[in-house]
Amino acid sequence: MGCCTHPELEHVSAAKSCYTYKKGQQIFQEGGKPTGLFCIHTGKVKVCKLGSDGKEQIVRLARPGDVIGYRSLMADTNFSASAVALEDAVVCFVPKSQFLELISQNVEFSSGLMKLLSKALGDAEERMVQMAYKPVRERLAEALLLLRKTYQPAQEQENFTISLSREDLASIVGTAKETTIRLLSEFKDEKIISTKGSSITILDPEKLYTICHLYD
Repeated sequence: MGCCTHPELEHVSAAKSCYTYKKGQQIFQEGGKPTGLFCIHTGKVKVCKLGSDGKEQIVRLARPGDVIGYRSLMADTNFSASAVALEDAVVCFVPKSQFLELISQNVEFSSGLMKLLSKALGDAEERMVQMAYKPVRERLAEALLLLRKTYQPAQEQENFTISLSREDLASIVGTAKETTIRLLSEFKDEKIISTKGSSITILDPEKLYTICHLYD
């Protein structure tokens, strides 16, 4: 379920505000206190944490229709990560009081949120295993497939292209920028991808799938 498009949210539309964020602008900050729910209307957003070494780690990619910040809101804790626009984005905001009222009054909506939380926990556990055991080359292949799965429109059959900084890609993979650039060059030589500036086009997703499952 896309909670952002759930019909019950129409009941809180009067309390909803929409804001435009420029590429690189922060939507909410790690350690901040949640005051409401964020829903992505247009654009791409990264949810990221700062490690003890000061390096950024992207823990989630979000797209239009996704809700972000709901776990901290429901747990009544400070944000455990920051959200930043990967490109110009429009993000809607529903105040905490209206969101909690909707949860308490609508069983179907609450059930949908529980499913979202369960999926997010499962994804996080799977990612921890991948980061611990898979070599960087396999993780890069997986990251490229994740980007394709997240952002390619369902009806689009052509090669997937995304514009993404090498720093952000390295943060998804959990490695150094220089390592990411070297491995991208290898993928390019193998005709798996092509690049132009910051854009990456996936030419052979089947080969990426093979690479990222070498250790399964």
